[in-house]
Amino acid sequence: MNKKLKNEELNRVDVNTFKQLQKLPVVVVLDNIRSLNNIGSVFRTSDAFRVQKIFLCGITACPPHKDIHKTALGATESVDWEYAETTESIVQRLKNEGYTIASIEQAERKTELQDVVVKNNPKWALVFGNEVFGVQQEIIDQSDVVIEIPQEGTKHSLNISVSAGVVLWEFYKQLSA
Repeated sequence: MNKKLKNEELNRVDVNTFKQLQKLPVVVVLDNIRSLNNIGSVFRTSDAFRVQKIFLCGITACPPHKDIHKTALGATESVDWEYAETTESIVQRLKNEGYTIASIEQAERKTELQDVVVKNNPKWALVFGNEVFGVQQEIIDQSDVVIEIPQEGTKHSLNISVSAGVVLWEFYKQLSA
């Protein structure tokens, strides 16, 4: 029999210990995300994969908010975050700090996720865009790379929180190897 583990058997760290852990050299930039549930989900995923920080830009709501908390389940306390009025200002700042800017989007000159060699760059900023309009063209123009998640169905995109989970898992997998 394969017994399901109880929460206390998972040996998870507390928030204070988590804050002291080494993080992946990855930050997440949320470009005008309108769904509070998506924002909360990205916090929770960022906690799971030890992301350094989340930048909440433009219309993206900030904690504390009950609808963010509903999906974040406390990850707004463990994951560092910062708000900026514009995504452009954060992307420029991160470029100046040596981050490779990667927009997660469908574009003419893209690299498919499975072809990205994460360890080739020491620091990554992953930009996820609005649920309807995606990543702003101005941000794509500032990006070092555009990463596309291959899809074969009839729909043209994934939900932003699903995209974040898929991309962060790939980065975590490569950086933790």
